[in-house]
Amino acid sequence: MVQYFIDGGAFMWPILFSLLFGLAFAFERAYSLVLSSIDSNKFYDDVSSSMQSGKIQDAVDLCSETRGPVAGVFYAALSRYDRGLEEVEKAMENAGSLEMAFLEKNMIWLNTVITVAPMIGFTGTVVGMISAFDAIKAANDISPAVVAGGISQALLTTAFGLITAMIIQFFQNFFVSRIDKLILDMEENSMKLIDQLHDSKVVK
Repeated sequence: MVQYFIDGGAFMWPILFSLLFGLAFAFERAYSLVLSSIDSNKFYDDVSSSMQSGKIQDAVDLCSETRGPVAGVFYAALSRYDRGLEEVEKAMENAGSLEMAFLEKNMIWLNTVITVAPMIGFTGTVVGMISAFDAIKAANDISPAVVAGGISQALLTTAFGLITAMIIQFFQNFFVSRIDKLILDMEENSMKLIDQLHDSKVVK
C-alpha cells in the first residue's frame, strides 16, 4: 500500500490530506452525536413527573443538566412557562432550529471531501496519463510493458480518491441517519410537552 502511494506521485498527498481532514470532522461529529443521544422517553417521563407534581423548577433544572436537543428544547420552553403558551411555543421553535443547526454543523465539510477527493484523483490521472504518453513518445516505444506501467501509475490517484470518498460517504450516511432520528425524537417529545402544557394548565 505504501508503495502504491509513492508510485501515485504528488497528487496522492492532497488526497491523503483530504482523507485526514474528513476523518477529523467525522470523529468530531461522532463524538458530538454520542453526547446528544439520550433516552428521550425516560427523560420525558422524568420531566412530566416533575410537572405533574407542580415542581416546574425541578423540571427546568433537569433540562439544564441534561445534554441533547430534546433537553435543549424543553429547557427553552419550561424556563419561559410563566410568559404564556404562545411565548413557550415560540421559544421551542427557535430552540429547535438552533438544535438542528448544531446537529448538522460541519456536515458540509464531509460533503466537500466526498466531492473534492475524486476530483483530485481524476486530475492526477489526467496529468499522469499526459506524463505517461510523453514518456512513451520520448522512448519511442509503445510496447505493452511501457504503456501499462504508465497507465497503472496514473490510475492510482483515481483509485485513492474514490476510496477516500467512499470512506467519508459511509460516515456521512451514518451521521445523517442519526441526525434524522434525533430530530424526530425532538419533534415528537416537543409535541408531547406542548400537549401536556395545554392539559395541565401550567401555562396560560
